[in-house]
Amino acid sequence: MNEMYDMSIVTHNYGVIGILGTIFINILMLVRATDISKYVRAVTLFMPIAMTTIGTVIFTGVVMMAAKHLDFTVENIVMIIFAIVLIILENKRSKNLHALDEKQEGALELHKVYAYKMFKIEILIVLVISIWMWI
Repeated sequence: MNEMYDMSIVTHNYGVIGILGTIFINILMLVRATDISKYVRAVTLFMPIAMTTIGTVIFTGVVMMAAKHLDFTVENIVMIIFAIVLIILENKRSKNLHALDEKQEGALELHKVYAYKMFKIEILIVLVISIWMWI
């Protein structure tokens, strides 16, 4: 049981690093975006990868909770809330992107401002919970 818990912690940490990696890849795609339709296609193809990394962290967290006999601590509850917030932020960003009018001038620039704000919040959430757990 301890081996499963230890492996789950390592996998959980790599999953958190994966979330940061997917956020930075999303930022890179946004920085390089010049055409709305190409950017929407790239984000649509990349979204399952981003959601899978969030799912990996949630799954390994569930495995760790099961190994601890479903012991709900404050840290576990906060991590669950942060995971839900990350999913909501990603969905809001995606909906905003798909609602863009491709013919409107400056639509991509308006989305970039909105998306950068979302990415900053996501990075802050991941770093805050990571620092809290590692200290």
